[in-house]
Amino acid sequence: MTLLSRSAEAAFWMARYMERVESLARIIDVTETFTNSDFDDRNWGVIVQLNSDERRFRAVHDRTDGGTVVDFYALDRGNPTSIASAIAAARENARTLRPLISTEMWSQINALNRWIGSLKPRDLQHDKLARFCADVKENCQAHTGIIEGTYYRDQGWYFYQIGKNLERADQTTRLIDIKYHSLLPSPQDVGGAIDEAEWNALLRSAAGYHAYRRVYPRGMQPAKVADFLLFDEGFPRSLNVCTQAMNVFLTRLKSRYALAGGNQALERLDEIAAMLAGHDVDSVIGTGLHEFLDFLQRQLIRLSNDLGADFFGYPPIADAG
Repeated sequence: MTLLSRSAEAAFWMARYMERVESLARIIDVTETFTNSDFDDRNWGVIVQLNSDERRFRAVHDRTDGGTVVDFYALDRGNPTSIASAIAAARENARTLRPLISTEMWSQINALNRWIGSLKPRDLQHDKLARFCADVKENCQAHTGIIEGTYYRDQGWYFYQIGKNLERADQTTRLIDIKYHSLLPSPQDVGGAIDEAEWNALLRSAAGYHAYRRVYPRGMQPAKVADFLLFDEGFPRSLNVCTQAMNVFLTRLKSRYALAGGNQALERLDEIAAMLAGHDVDSVIGTGLHEFLDFLQRQLIRLSNDLGADFFGYPPIADAG
């Protein structure tokens, strides 16, 4: 792998890990808040499903509740999908980029990693959990601000933006797929009257509640929530916006630096964009929301594989169809 490939890979994965950390902190915070009121412990299991961690979780915990899920996803370094593990991985990628990034960026992510490493499970108990989640989110948002203000606009910056938007797209589709059907367990319930607090929680898990209210000031209809998270053109975490952003950044990257790779990834993005353009939320729900989201999630996995093969020296992975 060339030095350029290592730097591009590190920028791409640093972005993905930091986006993942913020998303996980937000979901834990929202779940804890609503479990204390309208939800019950089954909602903690949604976080395990969201990360496809059922087998790994069951290997270390016999029951699924707030305590075990928070232990697993907050500080457990043995869990590669925990906040602590993702921050450590982001920090390692930042270390690879150290000659190319600002002192502010390195200092902030290093301090975040040290702080997480200093915490004990007791530091997250009871009312301390909300403060922990808020601090993690604020640190991730500080990282985003430092990136925007100090990261030189070279190839690494483009790969950072592609990684960030790919992770957002992945998180959004997973969240809709798992939460929508946990809230609507039977097909006849789709579009029916559901407790507004639960849909409020779904939107807050995607940092989209207030933006949703700008588009839909009244009511909380399931179909409109799915429409907003998938198709909206103004919400930065909607699948539509993330797909457009990745297309723009990858096209500019190839053009500006005359890169030969990336054609397959652009084709994937065009396929996703065509799927979104060819459907509305009613047709998606009518023909199968899960199937639609499953296709999109598979395309995002293939997109990541394509980028890895073209730019990071990963071995190509055969397309299983």
